[in-house]
Amino acid sequence: MKLKIEFAYQWAWLLAFLLTPELLLAQDSHVLIRNAQVIDGTGAPSFIGSVRIRLGVITAMGELAPMSGETIIDGTGQALAPGFIDTHSHYDEDPGSTKLAAVSQGITTLVVGQDGSSNFPLADFYKGIRAAPIATNLASYVGHGTLRQEVMGEDFRRPATDAEIGKMRELLRKELESGALGLSTGLEYDPGIYSTTEEVIALAKETQTVGGRYISHIRSEDRHLEDAVEEIIRIGKEAALPVQISHMKLARRSLWGKADQILARLDRARADGVDITADIYPYEYWQSTMTVLLPERDFTNRESVSYALTELVAPGEMILARYDAEESYEGKTLEEVAKMRGEDAVTAFIELIALSQEEDAAESVVARSMTEVDIQRILRWPHSNVSSDGSGSSGHPRGHGSFPRVLRQFVVEGGGLPLEEAIHKMTGLSAEHVGLEKRGTLRIGGAADLVLFRPEKVKDRATLRKPHELSEGISRVWVNGIAVYENGQATGELPGKILKR
Repeated sequence: MKLKIEFAYQWAWLLAFLLTPELLLAQDSHVLIRNAQVIDGTGAPSFIGSVRIRLGVITAMGELAPMSGETIIDGTGQALAPGFIDTHSHYDEDPGSTKLAAVSQGITTLVVGQDGSSNFPLADFYKGIRAAPIATNLASYVGHGTLRQEVMGEDFRRPATDAEIGKMRELLRKELESGALGLSTGLEYDPGIYSTTEEVIALAKETQTVGGRYISHIRSEDRHLEDAVEEIIRIGKEAALPVQISHMKLARRSLWGKADQILARLDRARADGVDITADIYPYEYWQSTMTVLLPERDFTNRESVSYALTELVAPGEMILARYDAEESYEGKTLEEVAKMRGEDAVTAFIELIALSQEEDAAESVVARSMTEVDIQRILRWPHSNVSSDGSGSSGHPRGHGSFPRVLRQFVVEGGGLPLEEAIHKMTGLSAEHVGLEKRGTLRIGGAADLVLFRPEKVKDRATLRKPHELSEGISRVWVNGIAVYENGQATGELPGKILKR
C-alpha cells in the first residue's frame, strides 16, 4: 500500500515539474529526514521514524530507506514537527524578506491583517508579495478599521450610518474575494472603538456568507473584559461564524487568578453552539500605545489615569519602547521618566500623551498586566492556540521568542503541557482556528512545512531589555520543502506562498 501511495506521488511530481519548472532549480526539494521523534501536529503520541519530502509535499512517513538523489538529514535525538503557524502576527510590518525573527522560532506561516488593520487592497498586497517573495507563507484577514477608514475617513469618532455600513460591506466582499481568511477587528483602538456591535455583526454576517471567520482584539482586555467577552459571543451567535479572541489576557489586577471563570463562560458559549476559540502569547507583558489604557479617550482625566496606573499597570512596570517626541525616554519606565521630569506618574503620563499628540509622534509601551497563573490556564484550555502578536522590529521579546518560550517554560521546565499538546497548539489547532488546509499536520500529501528541533535545548533568549535576541534549539526549518533556516541563520531562500481562504 505504501508503495502504491508513493508511486501515485511520482505522477504528482511530474505534473508539478510540468506546471512549475522553476522547482527543478529548488535546493533541498528532495529530502529525507531520518530517525526523528515525529510529532504530527494532531496531538497524537509521537513516534521515531522518517519523513520524505519531494517538491514541497510530504510523500512518505514511517520506516523509510534512502533513495537516490535525495538529501539525507539525520534527526536522531531531535523532534520533527509541522512548521509553526502564527495565527496573530505583525511580521508584515517588517521590511526584511527572510523573516529571521519568525523562522528562527520555527514559524513557517504568518497570519496578518490583525487588530482591525490590514493592507488595502489585498489584491495589490498579494501582487507585491509575489513580486518580492518572502521566506514564510502568509495569509491575511480584512481589517474592520481599514474598511472604516476607507469609508469614513477622519470622521470616524461616531457610529457608522447604514449607508456607510453598506459601503464597508461592499469593500469587505471584494477583499474576501481576493482570498482573505475573514474579518478582524481592533475594538480597543481607533477607529474601531467607535463602532457599535450592530455594525460589526453586519460585517461579520457578510463574512459568513463565503465561509469566512472572525478574529478580534476585543473591546476591552481589562476594565470591561467581561462585557467584551459577551460581545464577541453575541457576534459569533448572531452572525453564525467561528470567532477567535486575539492574544487573550486578564489585564486587570482584580481579575488576576480568575481565568477559569472566563474560560467557563466560553465553554458555555461553545455548548450553546458558538464556535469560539482564542490565541495567547506566553508573556506577562503586552505592547501597545499608552492611549489604549483610556477607552474613553479622556487623556487629561487624572482620575482615569490614576485608575489605569493602579489597577491596570504600575508605573515601574511600563517601559517606553518607542517615544519619537523625546527619544531619550526610550527604554525607561514611566516611573523613571516621571522622576527625570520632576513629576508624579499621573502627571507624567498625561503630559507624555499630550506631547506625542501635539507633535504627531509615534509612541509605544511594553507593560505588565498579566500573571503566569492565568497564562498557563488559558494555554491549557483545549481551544486556545499559540501566537506571537509580534514582529521582528518591535520592542517586545514576543517577536523573537514566543514559540520557543512555550516549549521551554510550559513543557521542558514542568509547566504541565505535554510536548505533543504544545505542538498541536502551534500547528494543527492553529490551522483549524484560521481555516488553513494542508497545513499544520504531518501527513502524506500535506505541504512540507517542517521544523526540526531539540526539545530539551529549545530556549528563548529575547528579553525586555534585549528583545531581538534569537532563540536556541531550532535546528532547521523548511517552508514548502525548501530550507529557510539552518545553522542559526536564514538560508536566503524565499519559498513562501500566499495562502487564501
